[in-house]
Amino acid sequence: MPGIETRHPRLMSPIRLRGHPLRNRIVFGAHTANMADAGLPGPRLGAYLLERALGGAAMIVAEPMPVHPTGVLTRGNFLQSTDAVIAPFRKVTEPVKEAGAVILQQLYHIGAHGDSDLSFAPHWGPSGGPSYHDSDGSHAMTGAEIEALIAAHVAAAIRCQKGGFQGVEVWAAYHSLLDQFWTPWSNRRTDDWGGSLTNRTRLSRRIIEGIRRACGEDFIIGLAVSTSDAHDVLLQGEALAEIVALHDATGHVDYVTVGHGGYLDFERLMPTFLYPEKLTAPFTEILKGVVKHALVTSEAHVRTPENGEAIIASGQADLVSIVRGQIADPHLAQKTAQGRADEVRGCISCNQMCWGRRSRDYWISCLINPSAGREWEWGGDRFTPAARPRHIVVVGAGPAGLEAARVAAERGHRVTLFEAQPRIGGQFRLAGMQPRRGQILDLLDWYERQLTRLSVRLHLNSFAEAGDIAALAPDAVVLATGSLPDEGGFQRWLPGHDRLPGIEHGNVWSPEDVMRREARLGDAVILYDEGGNWRGLGTAWAMAEAGRQVSIVTPEPFLGRELARTSADAPLRARLARLGVVVFTEQLIAAWHGDGATIRNLLTGAETRLDASALVIATTNRAFDPLSGMLGGTETHLVGDAAAPRQAAFAFHEGRRLALAL
Repeated sequence: MPGIETRHPRLMSPIRLRGHPLRNRIVFGAHTANMADAGLPGPRLGAYLLERALGGAAMIVAEPMPVHPTGVLTRGNFLQSTDAVIAPFRKVTEPVKEAGAVILQQLYHIGAHGDSDLSFAPHWGPSGGPSYHDSDGSHAMTGAEIEALIAAHVAAAIRCQKGGFQGVEVWAAYHSLLDQFWTPWSNRRTDDWGGSLTNRTRLSRRIIEGIRRACGEDFIIGLAVSTSDAHDVLLQGEALAEIVALHDATGHVDYVTVGHGGYLDFERLMPTFLYPEKLTAPFTEILKGVVKHALVTSEAHVRTPENGEAIIASGQADLVSIVRGQIADPHLAQKTAQGRADEVRGCISCNQMCWGRRSRDYWISCLINPSAGREWEWGGDRFTPAARPRHIVVVGAGPAGLEAARVAAERGHRVTLFEAQPRIGGQFRLAGMQPRRGQILDLLDWYERQLTRLSVRLHLNSFAEAGDIAALAPDAVVLATGSLPDEGGFQRWLPGHDRLPGIEHGNVWSPEDVMRREARLGDAVILYDEGGNWRGLGTAWAMAEAGRQVSIVTPEPFLGRELARTSADAPLRARLARLGVVVFTEQLIAAWHGDGATIRNLLTGAETRLDASALVIATTNRAFDPLSGMLGGTETHLVGDAAAPRQAAFAFHEGRRLALAL
């Protein structure tokens, strides 16, 4: 856009990749969106990728294509080994290219870490080692099977080229098949495919050479690798750099992209806010010193335009892969190019709806951008003006109310927003006050800027009564009044008691009381957690960091069951353990005594006394809806926790869905 200066000049500078111009340095890297329809790409995937191309990404690497029946890993994988995918892929690739982005597809095989439930085939690996995906073992490939996989990679690349892709990314990251061959720990072979570095890299070099011969000199070939220091049996920096240099010397590899973690340290593969940002930049800086031909891409928690600018400006990489950041805001690149980086809706690194849905084998979405995966239905992150602008009153500035107010205003409605608290955000703001969750507060700051930009009339410290609303004569009212903790402390696994036995003794609090600093806790606290999520466990972390002795009681078999879908449970448990938190699993609170609790083992029925100065109850909230039925004939909509208490993702979803329909 002429006349506009970006604050990120290096990030937004163009570069060429095997003759293909890239308009900036931002890549929307490969990830399993899981959006295939009966194994074929369709409107959901096409619109999802196109939105990021329209949003300014320079290069898009479409989700992995399994190259062989033994490599199928998800229900949403594309059909492998068939030309049936070619015509549907052209419907995906052509619009992306017309929007100005270069588009590639990743080719993958997971090797020993397969999924028999989906492939119904043995896991193929170099030496028959165990799977780190499930409890199965793997099949040590024969020479003929290795040759078959080489041919399968080349055939897949040819189909990609026919489908309109301008290149492919060969996957050797996260201890996948090629990485398993590279790594002496997993490659115990004594034939031409094992032992020396030349032998261990023979498979990957043969694949890349075959693709180059088959697809020609203008076809882009990338190589995906990853770093991990979790176990010394994995390839460390110097050894991995030597392997990359060996492939680079062939002249066939046009870029190398570097991820983090893998199957032996899965929690760092899609790092949550528990981990630092720019995780692979130190290693990509090393690669910059050893490669002579390939560009180097840094990925893994490159979350923001500022991250990307720092990496490119410091010479640590040539490109950056911002995946979750562009899921959260598909127009990140365009906004940055236009000097509007402060309008980028920042990813909060929660993994709840991206990896969290993928881990359950659904197509992915985003907690703060519910249009992700629904672009083909909702028109992406762009809004059609309302046919008839109206006056909309929104009550409650938590996630549902904020998103309803913002999107309604984007569509041209006049919006008035009431919030009873002195700041927007509701309980989501309290979540942002838990340790390391400040990205939530950044998001709420973004909402404040958006409400100002859109001229939303915001009334804080205002508990809206029915008469206050009626006096405004609105055309429609959105009730997003949220939920409240259950005052009786009901436990799901003590169903015969409507109230916590002994709650009348006092010193019983909710997580919200704790995070608002309204609870008088004393030195030793029991937290009863039924959710297995951040509401209770993040509060326990905050109390432990404040120096309190915390004991957690949960009916679940392990701590953080709901967080397991985001890969955040294990690192959280490690942090709590280091803080001295004591955990009692498969137990409930049989009675509270005011100065301690009797806990009951759900397996044996045995009861134990725990002394404590306070009890914090993290059980299911109750909907708070003081206004339904009190607004006469005014059009009224109930959204978010006010309809039913759930996690924040569903509140954002309902707020946007409603605003699109108003």
